[in-house]
Amino acid sequence: MEKYQKLEKVGQGAYGTVYKAKDLSTGQLVALKKTHLPISDEGIPSSSLREVSLLQLLSHSLYIVRLLSVEHVPDKNGKHLLYLVFEYLDTDLKKFIDSYLNSPNPTLLPPHIVQNFLYQLCNGVAHCHSQGVLHRDLKPQNLLLDKEKGILKIADLGLGRAFSVPLKNYTHEIVTLYYRAPEVLLGATHYSTAVDMWSVGCIFAEMVRMEVLFLGDSEFRQLLTIFRLLGTPTEKEWPGVTSLRDWHAYPQWEPQNLAHAVPYLGPDGVDLLSKMLIYDPADRISAKAAMDHPYFDSLDRSQF
Repeated sequence: MEKYQKLEKVGQGAYGTVYKAKDLSTGQLVALKKTHLPISDEGIPSSSLREVSLLQLLSHSLYIVRLLSVEHVPDKNGKHLLYLVFEYLDTDLKKFIDSYLNSPNPTLLPPHIVQNFLYQLCNGVAHCHSQGVLHRDLKPQNLLLDKEKGILKIADLGLGRAFSVPLKNYTHEIVTLYYRAPEVLLGATHYSTAVDMWSVGCIFAEMVRMEVLFLGDSEFRQLLTIFRLLGTPTEKEWPGVTSLRDWHAYPQWEPQNLAHAVPYLGPDGVDLLSKMLIYDPADRISAKAAMDHPYFDSLDRSQF
């Protein structure tokens, strides 16, 4: 690790500590993610190796934060550390939205920026899904921005399985529920790429509204918030929903007009959003199909 000069600690995540650092040979800024490797007599667990090779594979996409190298360092106590070296980006979508909200004259994100970022997000998610990888924790804080080039990149990817997703991370911040799909909230044991598309829909709405779409402070309240807007799901529209582990007799709400929740979004945008927020995961739009939606017709796709 002599190759890198740690500049500051920028985060304490579920999987370890993240530092902003400088690659001394190139001067490039990097993000160092330090995790402890659970090493046994058999060596490094294959699950950890699999995650790292997946990250390397995925980072060929422009819309996924690039993994530059992996350093394996035995520490003084005989433990093993793994440093994942990523490209460094200094802002994320949450901070970007907040910068518009907190400016002297607060404004909405311009519609072309929302469209552009959403297309890139769908592109990155489609790439993950084509490699059989679910992100499972997409949220604005995990979408890093290269502001100069206007590029959005998905971060915190792939470590979900080998490093087991904890419900709380080390800063005792509860993993946010706002972007969590209803099938996960209802305790489904098997879920699909559709969980990420629900999160994409919530992020899309947040870029348009400049505030979270479904704001719940517990799993139960999160579900009620969703049901109040989209209606309480029935077996007819979501076969099997009432047999999910955490299903209860919920109040019966009728679906509201989704356009009222995103008043500045045109009809094509509302249509795409409604397809991302379909209850039945089998019917929810895929990332690849979303990229072909008429909402993006006015976008110059050649730039991607």
